Amino acid sequence: MNPFRIAALFATLVPFLACAADKPKAPVTVQELRAGFDPRKDALDAKIVREWEKGDIFYRHVTFHIANFKDKPARMAGFFGFPKGARKLPGLLHLHGGGQRAFLHEIEFYAKRGYACLSINWGGREMENAQEGDPNTDWGAVDPTQKNVPGYFNLKPGDQYLDPFESPRNNNWYLLTLGARRGLTFLEQQPEVDADRLGVYGHSMGGSLTVYVAGTDDRIKAAAPSVGGSGFRTEPWPLLPQVKLETPNGDAKLFNATIAFESYAPHIQAPLLWLGATNDFHGIMDDTYRTGELIPHRNVRYSFTPHMNHRFTPEFAVTRPLWFDQHLQGSFIFPKTPDSKLVLATGDQVPELQVTPDSSQPVAEVHIHYSVDPDPRARFWRSARAKKTGTTWVGKLPILTTDQPLFAFATVEYPKKQTASAPYASPADHYAISSILHTVAPDALKRAKVKATDKTTALVDDFSHGWQDWYLLEAGNPHHWEFSTRKLADPKWQGQADQRLTLEMQAGKPNELVMVLTENFFRSYRGKSQDFVAVVQVNGGKETQTISLKPGDFKTSEGEALYSWKHVDVLSLRAYYEKGGKCLGSKSWAGGQPKFLKLCWQADNR
Repeated sequence: MNPFRIAALFATLVPFLACAADKPKAPVTVQELRAGFDPRKDALDAKIVREWEKGDIFYRHVTFHIANFKDKPARMAGFFGFPKGARKLPGLLHLHGGGQRAFLHEIEFYAKRGYACLSINWGGREMENAQEGDPNTDWGAVDPTQKNVPGYFNLKPGDQYLDPFESPRNNNWYLLTLGARRGLTFLEQQPEVDADRLGVYGHSMGGSLTVYVAGTDDRIKAAAPSVGGSGFRTEPWPLLPQVKLETPNGDAKLFNATIAFESYAPHIQAPLLWLGATNDFHGIMDDTYRTGELIPHRNVRYSFTPHMNHRFTPEFAVTRPLWFDQHLQGSFIFPKTPDSKLVLATGDQVPELQVTPDSSQPVAEVHIHYSVDPDPRARFWRSARAKKTGTTWVGKLPILTTDQPLFAFATVEYPKKQTASAPYASPADHYAISSILHTVAPDALKRAKVKATDKTTALVDDFSHGWQDWYLLEAGNPHHWEFSTRKLADPKWQGQADQRLTLEMQAGKPNELVMVLTENFFRSYRGKSQDFVAVVQVNGGKETQTISLKPGDFKTSEGEALYSWKHVDVLSLRAYYEKGGKCLGSKSWAGGQPKFLKLCWQADNR
């Protein structure tokens, strides 16, 4: 070829090659994604919208600059508070949950414990006590709020997203993490805050955001997510493959490497407490443990409330402030995670869980739980009798069949010398931490020659152990109480076609008791989830009343009758049931709460 033509062709290719070399590329790792943003680089331009005092606490409604996205500025609003006269206190960043907003209550609670706290309003809802014209969070050219729900699983470009090509920067979580990290910059610049003692926490979506922040910012010295941040959402559940996976809008491998929670866990340097509920729909218990195992330093504790979904009882809720007290104030010491061992090859071939708590503090109680249900959202956790031998508690775990998996964990309660509380929780004189979760597949049970020694029973509960197998909502409210159990979903206590559900109870005055059966609770792979309700007339008086119901006595709000007991997952005993503006029962229960004496299955002879 003519050398002049070669030179001319090269000259035409140079601009193209330069453009190709300069073309922005999507980050493919968490490290690359993190490296693209310096949370300290830009001026905060922090402004005080309003400030006030209440008691011994000083409050500020503030805003600050996040970043410029597509040449438009984004600003975050929030509440900042601290005790009067505070200097160099540990600082906490609170991250609210989905559909919620910055909370003054969180500020108040932690300020009273000696912290300076910033609660950011990442979702953009109207702030508490907002006045006309008050500035709020404004994301400018992008929208990572819940007005843009698809953005939480998105990588593709679009009007509300940052990059014009497939990229993790087009994901809501990336933008929210930037906003939260700028909140840390705000905290470290305040004279009331010790920049070397920063913590982060949040519930639900705030718990998820806590994991992102802890996995990207080394300024965090303690983290405490709750019911959020469990990974492996795009991967099938080995023991329940029929569960529908969450599919990202874009390349799944890129999503998993840059946005999935399990890709952040290896980068978490701060001590982390994971506050959970065993039956949570969002912070899946099994995946929470699986994600936690990836945190390299293993300075991790778990505190899982049995039977609950998305909430905690006081002895579990209180672990979060105690965690911060230890790692940011040095005023508390947590015991180690209870040592536990699931033994299959026992003398009687019945599995057992052996639990040895950290004895550096006196142990109040040890609870051993096990289940055979592969679905963590709906499984019933049985209580095993924990027998102490020396420093170890042992619980036998009899099963009906080796064709189902086995799950087991323990919770150890320690006494607190002085009662303590958590936001929105009653004071607790105990605090509880959980062991790791043990999982055994059916083939492993068979290889270990485990024997199925358990038997089914018609007695569901005689309440001799109180509400051990139940979860209680509004338990102290004389009118709005609700007591529920997942026990009927366990094959050991499942009703048969020729049986009636029978309840013996006493109530001081005449009322209407509402009994609700929920079918296919979080089991969409099995069928539609529905509530079937029966309203029972309660006589009142000292006499024991027996209620006996067949499946057809329970009906949906549309009048559909329950066909069988087979797919019942939850039984609730309630003062009232409300749906679609219609209330069954009464919001004014007469007299004291009823006393329940026996719940069982009886042969239907009618």
